[in-house]
Amino acid sequence: MGKRDFHTANEEKRIKRNTLLVITGFTVFFFSVVAYGIYWMFYDMNRIPKSVMIEEKSSPNGFYTVRAYLSDAGATTSYSVVAELIFNTEHNKPKNIYFQNNQHSVEMHWVDNDTVVINGVELNVPDAVYDYRRE
Repeated sequence: MGKRDFHTANEEKRIKRNTLLVITGFTVFFFSVVAYGIYWMFYDMNRIPKSVMIEEKSSPNGFYTVRAYLSDAGATTSYSVVAELIFNTEHNKPKNIYFQNNQHSVEMHWVDNDTVVINGVELNVPDAVYDYRRE
C-alpha cells in the first residue's frame, strides 16, 4: 500500500464520519422540533383557552389569588375548569395551576397561606400543578 492509498483511505473515512455526524445532527434536531411541537399543541397549559371567570379566592396572607375559569375549546370538546395563580406581591406572570375536563363548576378554598384545594385536589402553590392529562 503506497502513501497515496493510505492518504485516500483516511480521507474517505473522514468524509464518511463527517457525513454521519451531519445526518445524525439533523435527525436529532428534526425529532426535537416535532416533540416540542406535540407538547406545545397538546400539553402546554398556557394554551388552554379561558372563557368566563367563575370564581376568585385570595390566600389568607394575600400573597396569591386563584382565579377559576370555565373553558370551552370548541364544539368537539366538553367544558373544562382552568385555574390560574396570580402573584399579588411579586411581578411574576400568572401561572395555570389546575386543569380538569368535563366540569362546569368549581369548589375552591384555601387551607393555609400556601395550600389551595380546587375541586378536591390539594395544591401547594406556587410549584404544584394539576393537569388531568398527566394523571
